[in-house]
Amino acid sequence: MKKNILVVDDSALMRRVMCDIINSDSNFEATDYCRDGLEAYERLKTKSYDGVVLDVNMPRMDGLQLLERLQREGIRARVVMVSTLTTKDADVTILAMERGAIDFVTKPTNVIEAKGEEFKRQLLSVLEAVIQTQTVSRTARQTTRPRTAPPIKRMSSTGGKNKLIALACSTGGPKALQSVIPYLPKNLNAPMVLVQHMPAGFTKSMADRLNELSQVSVKEAQDGDVLEKGHVYVAPGGRHMEIVRSADGSHRIALNDMPAIGGLRPCANIMFDSLSKSTYDEIICVVLTGMGGDGTNGILSLGRSKPIHVIAQDAASCVVYGMPKMIAEAGVVDEVVTLADVAKTITKNVGVK
Repeated sequence: MKKNILVVDDSALMRRVMCDIINSDSNFEATDYCRDGLEAYERLKTKSYDGVVLDVNMPRMDGLQLLERLQREGIRARVVMVSTLTTKDADVTILAMERGAIDFVTKPTNVIEAKGEEFKRQLLSVLEAVIQTQTVSRTARQTTRPRTAPPIKRMSSTGGKNKLIALACSTGGPKALQSVIPYLPKNLNAPMVLVQHMPAGFTKSMADRLNELSQVSVKEAQDGDVLEKGHVYVAPGGRHMEIVRSADGSHRIALNDMPAIGGLRPCANIMFDSLSKSTYDEIICVVLTGMGGDGTNGILSLGRSKPIHVIAQDAASCVVYGMPKMIAEAGVVDEVVTLADVAKTITKNVGVK
């Protein structure tokens, strides 16, 4: 049975384009459309959909106002935002995910882009990810490593070592991170480097919002940033992030413009790979919700040269159980925890200064 999708956009052209894209896939059907948030609100009060594609800027009631009303009245909807790359829209999109939107796609700037293959691929892949049925088996909730785990170095139980946290996430990540980063203590005894798959512009909005909510300092990483404990460095959209050692023994951020890997830039595998050359004694690797398997190969490679401890989000609390599933199936996960316990588990493993 096809999944029924509601399209909400004040542009007749964009409604038509998105409906055509959705209807081109045998799994989906654009069963209804609305011209603004108010019309969508009236529709969602009486009818449910498998997914809602929602524009940000609309008359009468915009996307953010609609989400706020749905949240306030307990009306459930699986929402994908469609947002332009402007700073204002990026800020609103981050707030929209805070208020219940699951993910977003970037809105085309012209008709040619709107009818292009890239926008079609983005929209269909995100829809497929966010409305897939989450089947949670007991094996998905396991908290021990399979006996077939590959040979990697494990963290010791001794304290006081020089540690780093490296986190990767994708679909559902911006909202998930708000259940993690704000709950880390200000005196966290390690820096954190973080890859979230997002376009340029959105990562800064996300980092700024997390910084407002958190005790730790959060920023979009800049080339040359020196890593400090109690600080979180978010890889900027559109650039790969590596961690390199400086002559004075400190570690700094190095950004590069190498081609996207598997369509991803930033790519978590590159971040994890770069840590093999660091002088950190122990590295806590964290994998949260997201489709695909970015991060798994990098963590496997890192574990052959550095002591690591791997924390994965459990299936039940993931928007998309893809990235955590891949690393769990690789046999290197030390702890599988619910999203609400990720911050506590990180803190337990690195301590406070």
